Amino acid sequence: MDKDQEIIEKIPSEYKPISMWGYFGYQILFALPLIGFIFLLVFSFGGTSNKNLKNFARSYFCYLIIMIIIIAILISVTGIGTAIQSLS
Repeated sequence: MDKDQEIIEKIPSEYKPISMWGYFGYQILFALPLIGFIFLLVFSFGGTSNKNLKNFARSYFCYLIIMIIIIAILISVTGIGTAIQSLS
């Protein structure tokens, strides 16, 4: 067993690191339309004991909220521009 593996074994289970493939898999899971959003909410608000997974889910949730706000702003600006143009 190498030195890194020994250190990881000593870490409490709630602070165990997530592997690169784990992050990749969770990102694909969260990208699913309805089921992914449900899992995202569950992991964000206490459905897991792993702090790293909870923080990753929360950061993905914040990213989702920011993207929804940006898209809503773009749609409203486009709609206002179209309405002004049709009045002219």
